[in-house]
Amino acid sequence: MPAETVHPLPVRALPVQRNRGIAPAGPAPAAPAPVLARLAVPVLPALLALALGLWGIRRDGSVWRDEAVTWQVGQRSVAEIWHMLDEVDVVHGLYYMLMHGVFEVFGTGTAVLRMPSVLAVAVAAAATAAAGRRLAGPWAGLAAGLVLALIPNIQHYAQEGRAYALVTAGVATATWILVSATGRTPSAARAGRLVRRAGPWAAYAAVLLTTALLNWFSLFVLPAHAVTVLVARRRGRRPLLLPWSVSAAVVVAGALPLILASRAQSGQVSWIKPVAVSTLLGVAALLLVALVCARVPYPGRGRAPLTPASVGLPLLAVPQCGLLLASALVEPLYLDRYVLYTNIGFALLLGVGIAAAVQAVPVRTWVPLAGVTALAFVALLPVETGLRKPESRVDDVLRAAEQVAAVARTGDGVLFIPAARRDTAQVTPSAFTGLDDLALVEGPASSGTIKGVEGSAEHIRTAMLAKSRIVVVTDTHRAASAPAREAGKLRVLARHFERTALTDTAGRRVEVYEKVR
Repeated sequence: MPAETVHPLPVRALPVQRNRGIAPAGPAPAAPAPVLARLAVPVLPALLALALGLWGIRRDGSVWRDEAVTWQVGQRSVAEIWHMLDEVDVVHGLYYMLMHGVFEVFGTGTAVLRMPSVLAVAVAAAATAAAGRRLAGPWAGLAAGLVLALIPNIQHYAQEGRAYALVTAGVATATWILVSATGRTPSAARAGRLVRRAGPWAAYAAVLLTTALLNWFSLFVLPAHAVTVLVARRRGRRPLLLPWSVSAAVVVAGALPLILASRAQSGQVSWIKPVAVSTLLGVAALLLVALVCARVPYPGRGRAPLTPASVGLPLLAVPQCGLLLASALVEPLYLDRYVLYTNIGFALLLGVGIAAAVQAVPVRTWVPLAGVTALAFVALLPVETGLRKPESRVDDVLRAAEQVAAVARTGDGVLFIPAARRDTAQVTPSAFTGLDDLALVEGPASSGTIKGVEGSAEHIRTAMLAKSRIVVVTDTHRAASAPAREAGKLRVLARHFERTALTDTAGRRVEVYEKVR
């Protein structure tokens, strides 16, 4: 990998030339920037991302259904997790193994559950800033990292016990490696042999393969990077196409077994709805802003083999459009979290626009940049505080468990409608002590499933009629139509029981039924 070009943080704002945009004033400094100045570009965004991630990380002690899966599966043994992957969630297998190790070392809890995601976003912000510095100088890099840390969608998944933040960190790191391997430095002629060495490309392949094993939808980054490499090739960096192609082939080959295995479990995403018009408009708005920022002049524009546009635009557009196209032609698959990493491309381009603006102000550049960052934080404060409340997610598994503990009596039966709501008991088994799960015939861990195996309709009916009091855990808004087994539970309740209590709490409903005498 070639030595990184040093772009010292200037002490004063750079003057703006009327017809040529922003250009450095005077001769370039001969000495490298101080170590602290070089470190500031990646470190400051990482610290901001870390602070935002730690702020309200426990989310008032709430856990939503997807995190509940991570919580309960991560506490199983390695053999039990492996057994489960044969049946369900193989696409998240590496993440579950990682969280198993985290829980073994640090114990369980909402902060421990989310800390890997917090740290991952800090890494993503640092890598984005480093890539931006390579492409357009230190101020653009610093601004890009700060932008990524402040994006609400990034903050949302920084505080979730799922793999999406880790995937974003992987893509950001791989993008930085690619930019570093492709970028031209003043000593490029002497360092040509280093560029051709396998080290950077081996690191690139290793990072992206690990990322793909965390979620193989991250492979959409490969065609985005292909566009970037082809742009570099047109600008005279022909030797890069072959090593990148070999690295990409290794990544695809390594991820292919996971892709094939997950296709057999494709029913897990059958609940995803077709893409809404509002989603398309949102993607279009991001692309429009990015296109405007891509036209902003910056120091060195036109001389480097890569530009913020040649890296950021494909990274923002290609995965989004690819997943949208797959959703239209194959089956609905589009969820913003599956392509969360495309925010990196947006941040790189918006960082250039912000850097150009703050450098045009006739004061020290860090002053307006700090002001813009603070203003953005304040403007987003209502959104940021909302993300840290239990109501920001679909439901709250822990609050439902607390309610069960408050209304249940020893010897009561308990039903989960649908069966997936059994996660309440799996996450907080103490709240269900003394209760009889009327439908369950084999537990989730032993059956290699997430929600366990329930008995036949007749088995459940017999167990229900043997109880005088049943606690039901369900959704606040129950689906209009239910599968046969769930419909059977509801029919028995309607015919033989009377509801005596109902409590709604953050997307979950806890009901108490007593048998009609």
